[in-house]
Amino acid sequence: MLQILGKASSINVRKVLWTCAELGLPFEREDWGSGFKATDVPEFVALNPNAMVPVIKDGEFVLWESNSIIRYLAGRYDGEFLYPSDPCERARCDQWIDWQASELNRAWSYAFLALVRHSPAHQDRQQIDLSCANWARHIAIVDRQLGTTGGFIAGSAFSLADIPIALSINRWLETPLQHADFPALTAYMERLATRPGYLEYCRNGTP
Repeated sequence: MLQILGKASSINVRKVLWTCAELGLPFEREDWGSGFKATDVPEFVALNPNAMVPVIKDGEFVLWESNSIIRYLAGRYDGEFLYPSDPCERARCDQWIDWQASELNRAWSYAFLALVRHSPAHQDRQQIDLSCANWARHIAIVDRQLGTTGGFIAGSAFSLADIPIALSINRWLETPLQHADFPALTAYMERLATRPGYLEYCRNGTP
């Protein structure tokens, strides 16, 4: 059975858990990460040299990096309905998956560490305000895209790209800051509420 190493509160672990829910894929999960088993021990570093969750073990195959994992699972377990084989459709998914990791995450990092994690190293008010403004600007990009598609982030149908994007939106909604009104984004989250994986692993009160 697929093994997932990582605590369920981690946003990156939840990408993997939600993907498994969409695929109907059974798994066993072990708690690793802050508050649980330490990831800097030799046993874990042998699996992921970055000492970060999640890591999966699928038989003898070991993989780390959450976006790589969800792509692998969709490709390995008949997930073409999530991750299309058509090069253009797949590229649209990849575009938003990669943007979430490289651009959106960078925007919210400081504000999240300050306002949710209460990190003493992230309490510069000017930097918090700047991060909140950048975060809102990136959320506005998502809102405009959803207004264009009228459905989901990469098009009219739910895809693998919606998993990391929705988790980042949830993080924004659950962080105590001023939230602008984004009608397309609100409607999008309401559409996602019909999906059990979304309810269990995304919009569950965990930022």
